[in-house]
Amino acid sequence: MSDADIVFQSYGRSCNNIVFFEDFYSIFMGKSHDVREMFKNTNMEAQRALLRSGILWLVMHSRGMPDTKIKALGKSHSRGEMNINPMYYSLWLDALMETLARHDPKFSKELELTWRRTLKPSIDLIQSMY
Repeated sequence: MSDADIVFQSYGRSCNNIVFFEDFYSIFMGKSHDVREMFKNTNMEAQRALLRSGILWLVMHSRGMPDTKIKALGKSHSRGEMNINPMYYSLWLDALMETLARHDPKFSKELELTWRRTLKPSIDLIQSMY
């Protein structure tokens, strides 16, 4: 099975409960005062829905989906739009790994490395568009 398929299955085991996305934002915002500030006036219910889609786009891109959605994320997060500094992506990815560790019963260090390796090209593309 490919890394992308392994990650897809892991996400499927994890994302079927809204608590996954609540836990993610709790963990992510706990990593930095600046991150908390970015979300202070955000409709978090809508944001959790965006996160659900965004992670799926990253996973699907790793499975061969064209990069159209990833480029759209890069544009929306760029300096000219939401101005999300590339330094926050490592915190985002760490928060995702911690959340997966809580919600995927098959999570392991090896699976974490697979996730990181699989999402890296998409995250690199988003960061490059800053």
